[in-house]
Amino acid sequence: MEGDRVAGRPVLSPLPVLLLLPLLLSRAAALHPDELFPYGESWGDQLLQEGDDESSAVVKLANPLHFYEARFSNLYVGTNGIISTQDFPRETQYVDYDFPTDFPAIAPFLADIDTSHGRGRVLYREDTSPAVLGLAARYVRAGFPRSAHFTPTHAFLATWEQVGAYEEVKRGALPSGELNTFQAVLASDGSDSYALFLYPANGLQFLGTRPKESYNVQLQLPARVGFCRGEADDLKSEGPYFSLTSTEQSVKNLYQLSNLGIPGVWAFHIGSTSLLDNVRPAAVGGDLSTARSSVPLGRSFSHATALESDYNEDNLDYYDVNEEEAEYLPGEPEEALNGHSSIDVSFQSKVDTKPLEESTTLDPHTKEGTSLGEVEDPDLKGQVESWDERGTRSPAPPEVDRDSLAPSWETPPPYPENRSIQPYPDGGPVPSEMDVPPAHPEEEIVLRNYPASGHTTPLSRGTYEVGLEDNIGSNTEVFTYNAANKETCEHNHRQCSRHAFCTDYATGFCCHCQSKFYGNGKHCLPEGAPHRVNGKVSGHLRVGHTPVHFTDVDLHAYVVGNDGRAYTAISHIPQPAAQALLPLTPIGGLFGWLFALEKPGSENGFSLAGAAFTHDMEVTFYPGEERVHITQTAEGLDPENYLSIKTNIQGQVPYIPANFTAHISPYKELYHYSDSTVTSTSSRDYSLTFGAINQTWSYRIHQNITYQVCRHAPRRPAFPTTQQLSVDRVFALYNDEERVLRFAVTNQIGPVEEDSDPTPVNPCYDGSHMCDTTARCHPGTGVDYTCECASGYQGDGRNCVDENECATGFHRCGPNSVCINLPGTYRCECRSGYEFADDRHTCILITPPPNPCEDGSHTCAPAGQARCVHHGGSAFSCACLPGYAGDGHQCTDIDECSENRCHPAATCYNTPGSFSCRCQPGYYGDGFQCIPDSTSSLTPCEEQQRHAQAQYAHPGARFHIPQCDEQGNFLPLQCHGSTGFCWCVDPDGHEVPGTQTPPGSTPPRCGPPPEPTQRPPTICERWRENLLEHYGGTPRDDQYVPQCDDLGHFTPLQCHGKSDFCWCVDKDGREVQGTRSQPGTTPACIPTVAPPMVRPTPRPDVTPPSVGTFLLYTQGQQIGYLPLNGTRLQKDAAKTLLSLHGSIIVGIDYDCRERMVYWTDVAGRTISRASLELGAEPETIVNSGLISPEGLAIDHIRRTMYWTDSVMDKIESALLDGSERKVLFHTDLVNPRAIAVDPIRGNLYWTDWNREAPKIETSSLDGENRRILINTDIGLPNGLTFDPFSKLLCWADAGTKKLECTLPDGTGRRVIHNNLKYPFSIVSYADHFYHTDWRRDGVVSVNKHSGQFTDEYLPEQRSHLYGITAVYPYCPTGRK
Repeated sequence: MEGDRVAGRPVLSPLPVLLLLPLLLSRAAALHPDELFPYGESWGDQLLQEGDDESSAVVKLANPLHFYEARFSNLYVGTNGIISTQDFPRETQYVDYDFPTDFPAIAPFLADIDTSHGRGRVLYREDTSPAVLGLAARYVRAGFPRSAHFTPTHAFLATWEQVGAYEEVKRGALPSGELNTFQAVLASDGSDSYALFLYPANGLQFLGTRPKESYNVQLQLPARVGFCRGEADDLKSEGPYFSLTSTEQSVKNLYQLSNLGIPGVWAFHIGSTSLLDNVRPAAVGGDLSTARSSVPLGRSFSHATALESDYNEDNLDYYDVNEEEAEYLPGEPEEALNGHSSIDVSFQSKVDTKPLEESTTLDPHTKEGTSLGEVEDPDLKGQVESWDERGTRSPAPPEVDRDSLAPSWETPPPYPENRSIQPYPDGGPVPSEMDVPPAHPEEEIVLRNYPASGHTTPLSRGTYEVGLEDNIGSNTEVFTYNAANKETCEHNHRQCSRHAFCTDYATGFCCHCQSKFYGNGKHCLPEGAPHRVNGKVSGHLRVGHTPVHFTDVDLHAYVVGNDGRAYTAISHIPQPAAQALLPLTPIGGLFGWLFALEKPGSENGFSLAGAAFTHDMEVTFYPGEERVHITQTAEGLDPENYLSIKTNIQGQVPYIPANFTAHISPYKELYHYSDSTVTSTSSRDYSLTFGAINQTWSYRIHQNITYQVCRHAPRRPAFPTTQQLSVDRVFALYNDEERVLRFAVTNQIGPVEEDSDPTPVNPCYDGSHMCDTTARCHPGTGVDYTCECASGYQGDGRNCVDENECATGFHRCGPNSVCINLPGTYRCECRSGYEFADDRHTCILITPPPNPCEDGSHTCAPAGQARCVHHGGSAFSCACLPGYAGDGHQCTDIDECSENRCHPAATCYNTPGSFSCRCQPGYYGDGFQCIPDSTSSLTPCEEQQRHAQAQYAHPGARFHIPQCDEQGNFLPLQCHGSTGFCWCVDPDGHEVPGTQTPPGSTPPRCGPPPEPTQRPPTICERWRENLLEHYGGTPRDDQYVPQCDDLGHFTPLQCHGKSDFCWCVDKDGREVQGTRSQPGTTPACIPTVAPPMVRPTPRPDVTPPSVGTFLLYTQGQQIGYLPLNGTRLQKDAAKTLLSLHGSIIVGIDYDCRERMVYWTDVAGRTISRASLELGAEPETIVNSGLISPEGLAIDHIRRTMYWTDSVMDKIESALLDGSERKVLFHTDLVNPRAIAVDPIRGNLYWTDWNREAPKIETSSLDGENRRILINTDIGLPNGLTFDPFSKLLCWADAGTKKLECTLPDGTGRRVIHNNLKYPFSIVSYADHFYHTDWRRDGVVSVNKHSGQFTDEYLPEQRSHLYGITAVYPYCPTGRK
């Protein structure tokens, strides 16, 4: 047993612990393991039992704890890093799923933890000691300045010390050495409750665990951290929850960041006697979403790391080129430069809440609010901003004393709420944000808006028609416009960036970027922040005399805005072209000019042109005079503020042999500016080296950049017509293995320099400052300067981290919207069914368009005969209901009785839209199956004859119909009416062995049955004969004689003579221990030998279903049967259809023509089938070449089946008997799962849940015309179904939690439901979807039209359900 831990020293008294507080709380170093709250059995901790899924006994709190709006007196601690107010369910019900859980949860590290075999321990206790309460109070007061008087009266502590992750036991493998230590502290004063999560340095060595029950999930699930109230009313709605992590990087950042100022310490307000809609985090320190990458330099850069990290100075690799300082981004451009990650720290409330901010809630102790004038405002991103006309504000915490965790703040001057700004003497007033709310389209980024200050207005883009001349030159009259109709800000302010203000002038309006942003007003970016560029490059080149072509290869660029560095990477250009393009640094040099470091009085390209311009270059190489033309077209900013650009390269370039490197010296070039054009002409030398070879070449470059300007604003006479771009460092590199062409330049833009003595340059102007890459450098006197974090970041300027507006509440997303944090900014998205109002922040309910199917304006047949399917707008279609035929507008009843749907021994009654069957006298059953009444006087031959005749009426049946004589006895000679085989039978109708003859041969001669061949006696018979001989031939009543059956086997029950002393025996006659009975009691013995199978008796484990519409689902080794009454689940009639021991049945589908069910088995690696007719047996039809067959689809028209194999990464097909098997696809598949077929139109659809690039694809049924149908906004598309009636392809996504549908061509995509649990498989029937769900371990039904849950069925045996299909009493029809 490990010793108790208190600060790494012997147990301290309360006084020394309190003396440590100022030292502990005054620095921002990582939390040391010794600085956890004191714990150990000497402190009264109880120890949780070792194990994989243990739960503590109930802890009855002396004082109740508030959690959300309720009070709880009981707590439970679980092995898996979780605390709850109720006992835990089975761990497979929650440990492998995302938040929220179905039950109340406080989760400092929810993962599959196992403390078996001494791998760590879990300790917990309630505590009222001054040492613990004092430390908890200091933490809470520091994180929640408005709770400065919080004095807890009791606390609850849970500590997970050196615990390990669950691991499968593998022979010869040692357990992992990765162990975690973390702690949760709940503190309460009787009215408010707070939670503290503590993660010491190096305390999180594993970041997640692998799921147990998922048979083929190749991933590690990140630990979940957060709080959950639990479900409000079972399935119908989720309660509020707060989730802190979603990726491995965010889990790792738990001990690297903090919302208190001490890395590894996190504080949350979790409950109150006053209204608390959701958990509220402290808002002093950082957040989890933008930690600097901890990957060491030189280490291989993984894709997961690229997705988790934001590029900055700490994670740029450096290449050594001739001992010069060449800098490039690591890895492939797709991995490294497209590394913006998903949101890691998210406020995901499922209830309508106010913005998450300390000021919007009354102080829990004073119960008073604070007016704007009373706010001691730290400059969180600059200003206090107005939220709406009611005055809801986003204040900052007040000043905190030096001993607390909060940094000191300087209070800026009060800022009026409705201040108007007039930056130009001759211009109209600029509307304030209260007058003109900034507009932004849905899905775009929302940065915090600041009222503009009196800064100089940059030239801006206009809103006019433009035309660009073909020739490249200095013609400045390339744009024309018409201003006859004056446009004003009132109607056009949305054309401005959301970070700009709009100003009316005499002839029209112009847009100008706000303070702390720069650009042309139409496009504005935060000053000092890094920028990214994404694009495509195409080219038709002659390299020497060799033509080379490439299309839409990827281009990514990363720009450090505050020092002018621009890195560009182009991937997958063919090697000869990439090598020849090495000297053409202007391809990446454009981004150097665009985002160059600005010297006083100068402006870079983005300040003038924004994100919409055309850059034309013509380059002539010497001495060969090869000429190449390059066009780069900027197409605006994407929703994440990435510049989008297209590059086209045409012409001829000199050939450069492989392994040669290109070197270009620093240079300066002049750019000449006019109204909407920038031109530049220059010459450059470059050298090519390889070993001792060094050759010098040159080229001349003409550049022409055209863009739109806003001509309404007054011109600025001080702006120079010529600026000089100084490029200090130039590097070009091609890596043949990676196939990546890289350029790096460092740029400054300034006035034309004369040759003179050098003068000291301020570090802000030459990029030598020490500001963070996300900070602005402010020049001072001489070489002095200061650093200020860019908008959207916080810190001291030398170290800046992203401010998570979504977690802190400093955002403008209104009700019914979701806030998504982004680096330096955030984005608002409306929930499903809502759209943005004019202010682009408020989400309003979408008014549903007219629906002819609902308002009765359709022309379909009456509702009892047809259904109306709405296709959007006024479009609809009609389809006759089952039981009717027609075009949907006119439907007539189908006479099912004419189709012989009933049993031959039944009478059919046709009714409108349906029919019924009733067995004739002498039979019983449901009319579809009629069995002779056993009470009748029929002989066995006559009964079998009637039964076989009934089976023979079904298509495809090949049963033998026995022949009987006049007395009803079996005729000795029996012949099969279909096959022609003949054989002899005994009086019981059993075939006489060896008498069967083939078709066309002479039938056997069958007379009185011959004497049976004498078989050797069995053990039972020999023992019996031996004992009888010993007994003298006749045993006494109390003497034991073995009882043997007709075949000589021991009967299961053996008794002493005629006495009641009996027992059970096995097949060898040995007594089964514990079965000997007392007189008067006979033991129940199991037969020792299975009886022979006699057709048409069904298998014992097969329960034939009744006829009608029902669902079949797979659950481990069973196929379940769930009938439908209309579309309602008949849960009380559910049963097991088939049990296949040792199987894991996944995919399932049904052939409606032969009433045959097909399934895949990943344990047996087979595909099998079974008829739903009485007496049928399972049949394996594919048993080779499979590893993990999952999805299965049946084409009942072409008699073909299709399946996916997620390990073989194949999609295959075969006829329904397993013949003519062929592989349709075996490339570009990673994890194929669901598959669906449209037999009417001849299309095949399938999903691939590849974590890196999930998609839904389609092709023809013969594998032609393969194409991607859906590859955006999907995560884990598990289930797929095609509805032949509505002609919609629908899927259930366990990643996005959505159920969506689209037309077969991928258009018309819409969300049916956006809050699924964990769907696996789905099927469509009538107006409902039915899907299996791993979270519920059941079948869930969803209405197609309303998207609402309508019912669920949970089998008694709780385990994962896999595939599901619908079985109709007829084959569905459809129209092309």
